[in-house]
Amino acid sequence: MAAARARHALAKAGLDPDVELTPMSSVTNEVWVAGDYVVRVNRHPVARLWREATLASLLPADVGCPEVISYGGIIGADWMITRRIEGEILARCWHTMNVEQRRSAVAQIADRLRLLHGWVCPETLPELDSPQLLQGDCDRGATEPLLDALDLVQDLEHVDPVMVVAAKAIVREAAPALEPLDTRTFVHGDLHFENLLWDGERITALLDFEWSRPAPPDLELDVFLRFCAYPFLHVAADYEHLVKTSDYADVPWWMAEEYGELFAHEHQLERVRTYSIAYDVRDLLLHPPDRPVDQLSQFHPYHRLAELVAGTSHLDRFAATAAA
Repeated sequence: MAAARARHALAKAGLDPDVELTPMSSVTNEVWVAGDYVVRVNRHPVARLWREATLASLLPADVGCPEVISYGGIIGADWMITRRIEGEILARCWHTMNVEQRRSAVAQIADRLRLLHGWVCPETLPELDSPQLLQGDCDRGATEPLLDALDLVQDLEHVDPVMVVAAKAIVREAAPALEPLDTRTFVHGDLHFENLLWDGERITALLDFEWSRPAPPDLELDVFLRFCAYPFLHVAADYEHLVKTSDYADVPWWMAEEYGELFAHEHQLERVRTYSIAYDVRDLLLHPPDRPVDQLSQFHPYHRLAELVAGTSHLDRFAATAAA
């Protein structure tokens, strides 16, 4: 059925539906290489592909977003066809790359990010349900949507209310460091190495702009640092066994060297901790505990939130390394 959906999309776009299809690994969509094109089919009731198709024609070419050939379908069963760009998924080949290649790749990623962050988003871009529960134009303050969500989390079954109260205290204390929440710039929103192509020498594309939106540039650090700490959680299952955290240990520091402005806020730790809480709380409301928390995966959003409250999260480990 997945192949049939891809062929249907090709036919609707006026392309050869009988072309050979090669499946590509993907965490969120059905993805196929079809000759000179890539077909992505969305099976979830969200409008991210539609929004990305709108955005792709507006972004600066040097950012590396693939050209959109056609878009169609209905929300929850929509598809997008883009022109194929040469290269392999960076996360898939990272374990085979030497240090020189890895550093070069990070430098090139920094260049593309700086270009993206310098782009002014048009006001006509369709709105997005952000993966972080923060809002720049909220009259009550950027963190109020997050505090409202924490009220809901506190009432969930199996959740320790004391832990949630502590999370609220962290958010309230950090709130001044986020104000005003700058939304003049534009972020990718899902920055990890599954969303980059590498041809052996160059980063050839930055993929999957589904979560792109106006936001502070350092919001990129939320997903990026998660990926560096737990890269195996962000890749397709067929090569997860090849992905080792130790291979990414130097990546945050290389990025800091190449794009220092991204890490330069005087309250940077408070900001990224709040971004992380805002991400995990949304995820926790989407996937509430269905049994006692000691029976959940260690990577469940409940445990991620609890670790941050306890000061044992990946961000605390990065901060300790930086201070050493």
